[in-house]
Amino acid sequence: MSVLFIVIAVTAVISYIGFQSPSFFEKYKFNVSAIRYQKEYIRLLSAGFLHADVMHLVFNMLTLYFFGPIAEHAFGAGGFLVVYFGSVILGNLFSLFIYKNQGWYSAIGASGGVSGILFAAIAVYPMLDIYFFFIPIPVPGFVFGLLYFGYSVYSMLNPRQNDYIGHAAHLGGAAFGLVYAVAMAPQAAMSNAFYLLVMALPLLYLAYQIFVKKKIN
Repeated sequence: MSVLFIVIAVTAVISYIGFQSPSFFEKYKFNVSAIRYQKEYIRLLSAGFLHADVMHLVFNMLTLYFFGPIAEHAFGAGGFLVVYFGSVILGNLFSLFIYKNQGWYSAIGASGGVSGILFAAIAVYPMLDIYFFFIPIPVPGFVFGLLYFGYSVYSMLNPRQNDYIGHAAHLGGAAFGLVYAVAMAPQAAMSNAFYLLVMALPLLYLAYQIFVKKKIN
C-alpha cells in the first residue's frame, strides 16, 4: 500500500478521535505555552494529525491526495515522508516563532505538510490537471496551489473566532518542501521556477505582512 494512503488513513482516524474526545484534542494540539514552558514537543508533530472539523480534514486530505502521488513518484516513499513530516514540524516551528509571545495560541491541521508536498510536487510537475466536482475543465496544479495558499493566507490575516486552523504553518511547510525539491531535483525546480513563484505569491504577501508590517505580532 502506498505510504500516501497510509498517511491519509492514519490522519483521518486520529482526527476522528479528536472530534470525539475533547481531552485528546487538547492534549495533542499545537499550543505555545505547552511547548515552550512544559516542553511538550510532541505537539509539533501530533497537531498535524488533528483537524478542526470534517471539512478541514477533507480539504487537506483531498489536496494531499491530488499532489501526494507526484511527490511520491518523484522522490520515492522515503522522500515523500521526509517532505511531509519535515514540513509539518517546520511549519509548526515557524508558528511557534511567530506566536512565541502569545502563550494562548493554539492550532491544528496538516497544513504545513500539505504545503510542503504541494511545493515539492509543483517543482517537478506544475501542469498537473486537477478536476473539481462537476467542473469539466481541468485546473493546472500551480493554479490550484495559488488558490489553496490564497485562501489560507486570507484566513490567517482575517481570523475567525475559535479558528484552530494552523494557517501560519503553511509558510514554514512550503519553505521545507521547496528547499527539499531544489536540493533533490534542482534542474526541474529551476525549470519550473515561474510556476513556483506564481503559487508562492500569497505566501510572499504573508511574509511581508509578518516581517515588514508586523501584523501578526
